[in-house]
Amino acid sequence: MVWLTRSRTYPILTTTVAALRHRYSSVSLFAHLLSAERLPKLFERRLPKLMVLEKDCSLRTIVRLDASISSLGLVQELTSSNTQNVSKTDGGLDLFDDMKKRFLNFKEHKYLKEAENFKNLAELQSPKFMVIACVDSRVCPSNVLGFQPGEAFMVRNVANIVPALENRPTETTAALEFAVNTLEVENIFVIGHSNCAGIQALMSMKDDNKSSFVEKWVATAKIAKLRTKTDAGGLSFDQQCKHCEKESINWSLLNLLTYPWIEERVKKETLSIHGGYYDFLNCTFEKWTLDFNGSSVGHGGRFSTKATELWS
Repeated sequence: MVWLTRSRTYPILTTTVAALRHRYSSVSLFAHLLSAERLPKLFERRLPKLMVLEKDCSLRTIVRLDASISSLGLVQELTSSNTQNVSKTDGGLDLFDDMKKRFLNFKEHKYLKEAENFKNLAELQSPKFMVIACVDSRVCPSNVLGFQPGEAFMVRNVANIVPALENRPTETTAALEFAVNTLEVENIFVIGHSNCAGIQALMSMKDDNKSSFVEKWVATAKIAKLRTKTDAGGLSFDQQCKHCEKESINWSLLNLLTYPWIEERVKKETLSIHGGYYDFLNCTFEKWTLDFNGSSVGHGGRFSTKATELWS
């Protein structure tokens, strides 16, 4: 057994790595790390031990290749008999296996049992609600409010914001146009929630600092922030955020009236606009309806609500 110097080891390693890359081609990160071009630095930093058996001054077998790549958060154990590369969750369950089970459960207990309903939905959808909600993974409206397939046309964005008409087109405004003009929904429901990271970003950002996509997006609700600073400026930051979460919903309701084809239907009472707030800290839900006659849009606009309820 001998220890090879770097000058003798590098060409041998290059050949050996090529063989390993061929054998373990599925481990793309390993192949990248041990490419011949990156090997000199990797040898200095990551290969502290290379044990080689030598007979008659010729290399016969590499016994162990101990490469530490812990700085990348990855540990690869390579053996001569087996290599596994399976993506698993912390609990050892494959994510898509679990998803498959849930889908098959839906098919057996929902789809097949309501086959006639799903057959009709395949031909035509006629939802009563257009729902605008936040992308937060904890507040899925179908889960919280029990919407069934075909009941709600839905779009989700950061902080459940409805931009005013003068802003550029977004997926939210496109969904609104289709829901109101084509599907002719009877209700638009804007739903916010507690601990909204989008609102926290809005309340934290400087007025002249809009460097990220999130900041540029939530800045469209800056009037809700200004109103919050005026009405709740003396409260703690968390309390201000909670105030702004509801203030933002109401300004989104007013922004809906900047679209002529929405305002027209609200005037004719063929379309109603509602706000909702889900507090997942204590599992309560507030619901209210915009009072069109008591509300106005534009600079310094005001909103009035009616039919307020608390579900708890």
